[in-house]
Amino acid sequence: MTVAFYTLGCKVNQYESEALGEIFESKGFTVLPPDKKADMIIVNSCTVTSESNRKTRQAVRKLRRNAPDALIVLTGCMAQAFPEESAAVKEADLIIGNTHYDLLPDVCISALNSRSERLFVTEHEKIYTDIGVTKMSEHTRGFIKIEDGCNRFCSYCIIPYARGRVRSRSLESIKKEAESLAEAGYKEVVLVGINLSAFGSDTGFELCDAVQAVSSVEGIKRVRLGSLECDQISDRALDLLAANEKFCPQFHLSLQSGCDKTLKEMNRKYDTAFYRDLVTRIRQKFDNPSITTDIMVGFAGETDEDFNQSCDFMKEIGFARSHVFVYSMREGTVAAKRTDQVDPTVKLHRSRIMQAVTDLSEQAFLNSQVDTVAKVLLETEVDGVWEGYTENYTRVKVKAPENKENDIITVKLTETVADYCIGEIM
Repeated sequence: MTVAFYTLGCKVNQYESEALGEIFESKGFTVLPPDKKADMIIVNSCTVTSESNRKTRQAVRKLRRNAPDALIVLTGCMAQAFPEESAAVKEADLIIGNTHYDLLPDVCISALNSRSERLFVTEHEKIYTDIGVTKMSEHTRGFIKIEDGCNRFCSYCIIPYARGRVRSRSLESIKKEAESLAEAGYKEVVLVGINLSAFGSDTGFELCDAVQAVSSVEGIKRVRLGSLECDQISDRALDLLAANEKFCPQFHLSLQSGCDKTLKEMNRKYDTAFYRDLVTRIRQKFDNPSITTDIMVGFAGETDEDFNQSCDFMKEIGFARSHVFVYSMREGTVAAKRTDQVDPTVKLHRSRIMQAVTDLSEQAFLNSQVDTVAKVLLETEVDGVWEGYTENYTRVKVKAPENKENDIITVKLTETVADYCIGEIM
């Protein structure tokens, strides 16, 4: 039997598809790329926006047209948060939530013999479901999922309903997986989760403890973090991370808005003063860190004044990179019920303005990296020119014809070109 995975959404979804692939392999399946004909196709869905649901439905229908005889399984966040909407996608043979991925292959195998029941969605457990990987399709960077769920209930977000409450993986399990990735040749590991910075809040640990566990593994040279919530990072964590030579000083601190009024209405747990202070402390404690973020425009009730405050704050912080996105109403959230939604044309106009602000900020950061010395993990090569990333996730191109993929080399950054820096081997 053969199985293929079609994955939408975040790094956590991508990681889980990799883990599911290994579970299916242990059951005797051969995992094929998503563009190959397979007996079973697993669609791992995203539901962070209404557009995500539309893309999932579109993907399932296209896969059905291309593979009329395959067993198509719709799973992931859309299936969990919106089971009725998912069940309406008739092209899917099975609708399975994301609560028990360890049991998903057995459910799918049973369905091959009998397709009478389509919907399998149950509530999340209160403990972490321990699935893992020993390898990844990513060639130079390994991922380890260490946390699931979110307790924050931001007014625009459906994820707590799709992922349940915070559940943390054990340090022993995290370290074991890091050892497997090191044996597979990975030198850099990225820790990911649904609310990564909440790791350990249910078990008495902190995120820095997970970083320490992975750093202790021989062969792992760099440890990087995924997206973080700024109000869940303690001074103890910052001090331990700053003392860890393997930690990559890139902090993706999700902001969402630079206006205190909007942050409060979003039910975020901080204000701009708190965020500013955290960034200041990070820049004091770490050598040449980068601060990256997500910023939303057009949230319900956002006025021109609110938007201008957000732009001013973005300019003040000076982010190395920013993901600008437009607020999208999400059924089932508090914000979707508001009657003061911003006109779509206004949202689009604001997104263009904000993008221009962030482009200038990114260029200023890249310029600040010129004449610095950094270590670059080599990833892709064209005619002897390698591309890779520094510890603080600055994109670099460097002539290194004698080197190979996954090497870490020391370079001096000499100039900027577009959205990357040119490096010279030291």
